[in-house]
Amino acid sequence: MIDKEMRIYQGYVSEAVSYLRSRIGCKAVTGMMTGTGLGESLAAIDVEAVIDYADIPHFPLATVQSHPGRFVSGTLSGKPVIAMQGRFHLYEGYSPREVAFPIRVMRMMGIRTLILTNAAGGLNLLFQPGDIMVIEDHINLTGENPLAGPNIDEWGPRFPDMTAVYDRQLADLAWKAAASNGWEIRKGVYAGLKGPSLETSAETRFLRRIGADAVGFSTVQEAIAAVHGGMRILGLSIITNINDPDHPTPDTEESIVAVARSASARLSAMIGLVVKELLLS
Repeated sequence: MIDKEMRIYQGYVSEAVSYLRSRIGCKAVTGMMTGTGLGESLAAIDVEAVIDYADIPHFPLATVQSHPGRFVSGTLSGKPVIAMQGRFHLYEGYSPREVAFPIRVMRMMGIRTLILTNAAGGLNLLFQPGDIMVIEDHINLTGENPLAGPNIDEWGPRFPDMTAVYDRQLADLAWKAAASNGWEIRKGVYAGLKGPSLETSAETRFLRRIGADAVGFSTVQEAIAAVHGGMRILGLSIITNINDPDHPTPDTEESIVAVARSASARLSAMIGLVVKELLLS
């Protein structure tokens, strides 16, 4: 049985969807969400409408400076898309359900394919700052899950299978897009932490030992909600710095954002090619 709190949450999602449909309609089946410093990665979109998060009923607000907080509707490679410039994080004080709120909204608007991007610290010492990593899998170390509590059956199963979170066909399209431009990209496992403090050297050693290639403070909650809703997911990480526990160097938000922005054009081109291939498939 769904409790009162979940019914209210479900109602909030419906109200947000109704508002967005009244403003933009929605023929899109592909949605995107950008991470830290990556708002420019949506530059290739032929924009038709931009709506501030603050104007959408019940929508959380992005409190991180490098997250613009805008909902964008338009076309990319001739295909209708919707995109979010900026996301929400557990470390901002939002609950897992609030972090996943935009995913619920996009799913109810008809989105079937979701492209998630983020800025991440590299744990694999073969990586370099500015690399793009295709996420093959993730490790949820946040201690949180947006599905905790009563399940809304029309949104998805009580126990969704998580053995194939990130769609292999979409990953292959990303590899194809990179190869067509002569770009070298990476693949690996993303570890999601709660943040906002960056990792200690001991934590970095632990993360590498359990098989993580990159680490960040986002993506996992959204991916869980998307799987719950039956969405196909492509995950892309911009490696902004390398965490070497034996030769640690301090990192700042400014330096991380700068590297992310420097890779935005390449990420934008890759996403455009992936969406174009989806149009042809």
